[in-house]
Amino acid sequence: MPERRRAKRSPVARRRMRRPAPRARLLAVDVGNTETVVGLMEGREVRRMWRLSSGRPTADEVALQLRELLRDEAAVGRAAPLHPVLSSVVPALTMNWGVALARHTGRAVLEVGAATAKSLRIRYHDPTSVGADRIANAVAARGLYGTPAIVVDLGTSTNFDCISREGDYLGGALAPGVATSAEELFRRAARIPRVELRRPAHAIGRTTAEAVQSGVVWGAAGLVDALVRRLALEMKGTPHVIATGGIARLIAPECETINVVDEALTLKGLALVWEENA
Repeated sequence: MPERRRAKRSPVARRRMRRPAPRARLLAVDVGNTETVVGLMEGREVRRMWRLSSGRPTADEVALQLRELLRDEAAVGRAAPLHPVLSSVVPALTMNWGVALARHTGRAVLEVGAATAKSLRIRYHDPTSVGADRIANAVAARGLYGTPAIVVDLGTSTNFDCISREGDYLGGALAPGVATSAEELFRRAARIPRVELRRPAHAIGRTTAEAVQSGVVWGAAGLVDALVRRLALEMKGTPHVIATGGIARLIAPECETINVVDEALTLKGLALVWEENA
Protein backbone atom coordinates (compact mmCIF):
# COMPACT_ATOMS: atom_id res chain seq x y z
CA MET A 1 0.00 0.00 0.00
CA PRO A 2 1.74 3.21 -1.12
CA GLU A 3 1.97 5.86 1.55
CA ARG A 4 4.31 8.84 1.85
CA ARG A 5 7.55 7.02 1.00
CA ARG A 6 10.06 7.87 -1.68
CA ALA A 7 10.71 5.11 -4.18
CA LYS A 8 14.25 4.01 -4.96
CA ARG A 9 15.54 5.08 -8.34
CA SER A 10 16.35 2.29 -10.74
CA PRO A 11 19.91 2.11 -12.20
CA VAL A 12 18.49 3.39 -15.49
CA ALA A 13 16.89 6.39 -13.75
CA ARG A 14 20.10 7.11 -11.77
CA ARG A 15 22.16 7.15 -14.96
CA ARG A 16 19.62 9.48 -16.55
CA MET A 17 19.76 11.85 -13.58
CA ARG A 18 23.59 12.03 -13.77
CA ARG A 19 23.45 13.10 -17.39
CA PRO A 20 23.82 16.91 -17.55
CA ALA A 21 20.71 18.53 -18.96
CA PRO A 22 21.23 20.63 -22.09
CA ARG A 23 20.55 24.32 -21.60
CA ALA A 24 18.71 24.77 -24.89
CA ARG A 25 15.81 27.18 -24.72
CA LEU A 26 12.51 25.45 -25.31
CA LEU A 27 9.00 26.66 -25.97
CA ALA A 28 6.94 23.75 -24.65
CA VAL A 29 3.17 23.55 -25.08
CA ASP A 30 0.71 21.02 -23.68
CA VAL A 31 -2.73 21.38 -25.29
CA GLY A 32 -5.51 19.88 -23.17
CA ASN A 33 -9.27 19.78 -23.53
CA THR A 34 -9.82 22.54 -20.98
CA GLU A 35 -6.45 24.22 -20.48
CA THR A 36 -3.34 24.75 -22.55
CA VAL A 37 -0.09 25.09 -20.64
CA VAL A 38 2.76 27.05 -22.20
CA GLY A 39 6.25 26.86 -20.74
CA LEU A 40 9.40 28.81 -21.48
CA MET A 41 12.24 26.50 -20.49
CA GLU A 42 16.01 26.31 -20.26
CA GLY A 43 16.80 22.64 -20.51
CA ARG A 44 14.55 20.94 -17.97
CA GLU A 45 14.05 24.08 -15.91
CA VAL A 46 10.76 25.94 -16.29
CA ARG A 47 11.52 29.65 -16.32
CA ARG A 48 7.94 30.81 -16.93
CA MET A 49 4.64 28.98 -17.22
CA TRP A 50 1.20 30.15 -18.35
CA ARG A 51 -2.19 28.41 -18.22
CA LEU A 52 -4.62 29.40 -20.96
CA SER A 53 -8.16 28.39 -21.77
CA SER A 54 -7.87 25.97 -24.69
CA GLY A 55 -10.93 27.23 -26.58
CA ARG A 56 -10.82 26.79 -30.35
CA PRO A 57 -8.31 29.41 -31.59
CA THR A 58 -7.10 29.64 -35.17
CA ALA A 59 -3.39 29.49 -35.98
CA ASP A 60 -3.34 33.29 -36.29
CA GLU A 61 -4.97 33.67 -32.87
CA VAL A 62 -2.49 31.25 -31.34
CA ALA A 63 0.39 33.18 -32.90
CA LEU A 64 -0.98 36.39 -31.38
CA GLN A 65 -1.23 34.73 -27.96
CA LEU A 66 2.38 33.60 -28.20
CA ARG A 67 3.58 37.08 -29.14
CA GLU A 68 1.77 38.54 -26.14
CA LEU A 69 3.12 35.92 -23.73
CA LEU A 70 6.69 36.26 -24.97
CA ARG A 71 6.74 40.02 -25.42
CA ASP A 72 9.21 40.46 -22.55
CA GLU A 73 11.55 37.88 -24.05
CA ALA A 74 11.55 39.74 -27.36
CA ALA A 75 12.13 43.05 -25.56
CA VAL A 76 15.37 41.87 -23.94
CA GLY A 77 16.57 40.52 -27.27
CA ARG A 78 17.63 37.04 -26.21
CA ALA A 79 19.89 35.63 -28.90
CA ALA A 80 19.52 31.89 -28.23
CA PRO A 81 16.93 30.25 -30.49
CA LEU A 82 13.72 28.72 -29.17
CA HIS A 83 13.06 25.05 -29.91
CA PRO A 84 9.31 24.24 -30.03
CA VAL A 85 7.93 21.01 -28.57
CA LEU A 86 4.23 20.17 -28.50
CA SER A 87 1.88 17.66 -26.92
CA SER A 88 -1.81 17.77 -27.75
CA VAL A 89 -4.84 15.64 -26.99
CA VAL A 90 -7.14 17.89 -29.03
CA PRO A 91 -6.78 16.94 -32.71
CA ALA A 92 -8.70 20.04 -33.83
CA LEU A 93 -6.05 22.26 -32.20
CA THR A 94 -2.87 20.30 -32.90
CA MET A 95 -2.28 21.76 -36.36
CA ASN A 96 -3.08 25.33 -35.29
CA TRP A 97 -0.61 25.21 -32.43
CA GLY A 98 1.99 23.47 -34.58
CA VAL A 99 1.73 26.11 -37.31
CA ALA A 100 1.89 28.97 -34.79
CA LEU A 101 4.88 27.50 -32.95
CA ALA A 102 6.80 26.94 -36.17
CA ARG A 103 5.98 30.47 -37.31
CA HIS A 104 7.03 32.01 -33.99
CA THR A 105 10.30 30.11 -33.57
CA GLY A 106 11.27 29.54 -37.20
CA ARG A 107 11.94 25.89 -36.40
CA ALA A 108 10.27 22.55 -36.98
CA VAL A 109 8.01 21.48 -34.12
CA LEU A 110 8.69 18.25 -32.26
CA GLU A 111 5.33 16.64 -31.55
CA VAL A 112 5.44 14.23 -28.63
CA GLY A 113 3.92 10.79 -29.06
CA ALA A 114 4.73 7.10 -28.97
CA ALA A 115 7.14 7.47 -31.91
CA THR A 116 9.15 10.38 -30.50
CA ALA A 117 9.41 9.11 -26.89
CA LYS A 118 12.05 6.69 -28.11
CA SER A 119 13.30 5.40 -24.77
CA LEU A 120 9.87 4.67 -23.31
CA ARG A 121 8.60 1.14 -23.87
CA ILE A 122 4.81 1.39 -23.96
CA ARG A 123 3.04 -1.80 -22.98
CA TYR A 124 -0.40 -0.65 -24.09
CA HIS A 125 -2.08 -2.89 -26.66
CA ASP A 126 -2.03 0.08 -29.06
CA PRO A 127 0.83 2.43 -28.09
CA THR A 128 -0.40 5.09 -30.53
CA SER A 129 -3.64 5.46 -28.54
CA VAL A 130 -1.83 6.73 -25.43
CA GLY A 131 -2.28 10.49 -25.04
CA ALA A 132 0.79 12.66 -25.56
CA ASP A 133 0.36 14.20 -22.09
CA ARG A 134 0.38 10.75 -20.49
CA ILE A 135 3.56 9.86 -22.37
CA ALA A 136 5.25 13.10 -21.28
CA ASN A 137 4.19 12.53 -17.67
CA ALA A 138 5.57 8.99 -17.71
CA VAL A 139 8.90 10.13 -19.17
CA ALA A 140 9.18 12.90 -16.55
CA ALA A 141 8.24 10.66 -13.62
CA ARG A 142 10.74 8.02 -14.69
CA GLY A 143 13.55 10.46 -15.37
CA LEU A 144 13.11 12.87 -12.47
CA TYR A 145 11.54 10.89 -9.61
CA GLY A 146 12.50 7.27 -10.22
CA THR A 147 10.62 4.04 -10.65
CA PRO A 148 8.23 2.44 -10.00
CA ALA A 149 5.90 5.42 -10.16
CA ILE A 150 2.29 6.45 -10.55
CA VAL A 151 1.38 9.85 -11.99
CA VAL A 152 -1.99 11.33 -11.01
CA ASP A 153 -2.90 14.08 -13.48
CA LEU A 154 -5.88 16.09 -12.21
CA GLY A 155 -7.28 17.81 -15.27
CA THR A 156 -10.37 17.50 -17.47
CA SER A 157 -10.11 13.81 -16.65
CA THR A 158 -8.18 12.34 -13.73
CA ASN A 159 -5.47 10.21 -15.30
CA PHE A 160 -3.52 7.53 -13.45
CA ASP A 161 -0.37 6.42 -15.30
CA CYS A 162 1.81 3.56 -14.06
CA ILE A 163 5.53 3.21 -14.76
CA SER A 164 7.17 -0.09 -13.86
CA ARG A 165 10.34 -0.61 -11.87
CA GLU A 166 12.07 -1.27 -15.21
CA GLY A 167 10.87 2.07 -16.57
CA ASP A 168 8.12 0.79 -18.88
CA TYR A 169 4.77 2.50 -19.34
CA LEU A 170 2.24 -0.07 -18.13
CA GLY A 171 -1.06 1.77 -18.63
CA GLY A 172 -3.35 3.02 -15.91
CA ALA A 173 -6.84 4.31 -15.26
CA LEU A 174 -9.03 7.22 -16.36
CA ALA A 175 -11.73 8.81 -14.21
CA PRO A 176 -13.91 11.91 -14.62
CA GLY A 177 -12.06 15.09 -13.71
CA VAL A 178 -12.88 16.91 -10.49
CA ALA A 179 -14.03 20.15 -12.12
CA THR A 180 -15.69 18.22 -14.95
CA SER A 181 -17.81 16.23 -12.50
CA ALA A 182 -18.70 19.33 -10.51
CA GLU A 183 -19.76 21.23 -13.64
CA GLU A 184 -22.03 18.37 -14.67
CA LEU A 185 -23.56 18.32 -11.19
CA PHE A 186 -24.27 22.07 -11.33
CA ARG A 187 -25.74 21.70 -14.82
CA ARG A 188 -28.07 18.81 -14.04
CA ALA A 189 -29.23 19.62 -10.50
CA ALA A 190 -31.55 22.64 -10.51
CA ARG A 191 -31.32 23.30 -6.78
CA ILE A 192 -27.55 22.90 -6.41
CA PRO A 193 -25.83 26.27 -6.88
CA ARG A 194 -22.47 26.72 -8.54
CA VAL A 195 -19.87 27.04 -5.76
CA GLU A 196 -16.15 27.67 -5.56
CA LEU A 197 -14.17 24.45 -5.23
CA ARG A 198 -12.04 24.78 -2.12
CA ARG A 199 -11.10 22.77 0.95
CA PRO A 200 -14.18 22.37 3.13
CA ALA A 201 -14.07 23.21 6.82
CA HIS A 202 -16.16 20.17 7.80
CA ALA A 203 -17.06 16.83 6.27
CA ILE A 204 -20.67 17.33 7.35
CA GLY A 205 -21.83 20.30 5.33
CA ARG A 206 -24.46 22.50 6.97
CA THR A 207 -25.26 24.40 3.79
CA THR A 208 -25.63 23.15 0.24
CA ALA A 209 -22.38 24.89 -0.72
CA GLU A 210 -20.49 23.22 2.14
CA ALA A 211 -21.98 19.84 1.26
CA VAL A 212 -20.89 20.20 -2.38
CA GLN A 213 -17.37 21.23 -1.39
CA SER A 214 -17.08 18.28 0.98
CA GLY A 215 -18.39 15.78 -1.53
CA VAL A 216 -16.38 17.04 -4.48
CA VAL A 217 -13.02 17.74 -2.82
CA TRP A 218 -12.84 14.90 -0.30
CA GLY A 219 -14.66 12.57 -2.67
CA ALA A 220 -11.96 13.22 -5.27
CA ALA A 221 -9.22 12.65 -2.68
CA GLY A 222 -10.82 9.35 -1.71
CA LEU A 223 -11.03 8.28 -5.36
CA VAL A 224 -7.33 9.08 -5.85
CA ASP A 225 -6.26 7.11 -2.79
CA ALA A 226 -8.46 4.12 -3.61
CA LEU A 227 -7.24 3.86 -7.20
CA VAL A 228 -3.58 4.45 -6.37
CA ARG A 229 -3.67 1.66 -3.79
CA ARG A 230 -5.44 -0.71 -6.17
CA LEU A 231 -3.02 0.06 -9.02
CA ALA A 232 -0.02 -0.39 -6.74
CA LEU A 233 -1.12 -3.91 -5.88
CA GLU A 234 -0.47 -4.87 -9.52
CA MET A 235 3.01 -3.29 -9.61
CA LYS A 236 6.37 -4.52 -8.33
CA GLY A 237 7.77 -2.38 -5.54
CA THR A 238 6.32 0.65 -3.81
CA PRO A 239 5.58 3.33 -6.40
CA HIS A 240 6.40 6.96 -5.91
CA VAL A 241 3.20 8.94 -6.52
CA ILE A 242 3.39 12.31 -8.26
CA ALA A 243 0.40 14.61 -8.70
CA THR A 244 0.16 17.19 -11.47
CA GLY A 245 -2.54 19.13 -13.31
CA GLY A 246 -4.43 22.36 -12.80
CA ILE A 247 -6.29 21.26 -9.67
CA ALA A 248 -3.50 19.22 -8.04
CA ARG A 249 -2.77 21.85 -5.38
CA LEU A 250 -6.35 21.57 -4.13
CA ILE A 251 -6.76 17.79 -4.10
CA ALA A 252 -3.26 16.39 -3.38
CA PRO A 253 -2.96 17.73 0.20
CA GLU A 254 -6.15 15.82 1.08
CA CYS A 255 -4.71 12.52 -0.22
CA GLU A 256 -2.77 9.98 1.81
CA THR A 257 -0.93 8.45 -1.13
CA ILE A 258 0.53 11.47 -2.94
CA ASN A 259 4.26 12.01 -2.33
CA VAL A 260 4.83 15.22 -4.28
CA VAL A 261 3.02 17.79 -6.41
CA ASP A 262 4.77 18.92 -9.59
CA GLU A 263 2.52 21.23 -11.58
CA ALA A 264 5.10 21.46 -14.38
CA LEU A 265 5.61 17.70 -14.72
CA THR A 266 4.20 17.51 -18.27
CA LEU A 267 6.39 20.37 -19.49
CA LYS A 268 9.46 18.70 -17.98
CA GLY A 269 8.49 15.51 -19.79
CA LEU A 270 8.32 17.43 -23.05
CA ALA A 271 11.85 18.72 -22.40
CA LEU A 272 13.12 15.20 -21.74
CA VAL A 273 11.57 13.93 -24.99
CA TRP A 274 13.13 16.86 -26.84
CA GLU A 275 16.54 15.84 -25.41
CA GLU A 276 16.09 12.35 -26.81
CA ASN A 277 15.44 13.76 -30.26
CA ALA A 278 17.96 16.63 -30.27
